[in-house]
Amino acid sequence: MAPEATPVGRQVDGSSDVMAAIDEIDGRSHLVIADIARDDAWLAVSEDEAVSLDESR
Repeated sequence: MAPEATPVGRQVDGSSDVMAAIDEIDGRSHLVIADIARDDAWLAVSEDEAVSLDESR
């Protein structure tokens, strides 16, 4: 299955509800970002590799 991509600034579906949380996966902390309105619409990155909002500005 090919991944879907939407250009920045273009809204496809207003029913999305995106959330982020720190969760444990395989015994390590990860930042998980998920669209809870859709099945299998999430990604995770090791907390050590995640960039803080202040660092990304």
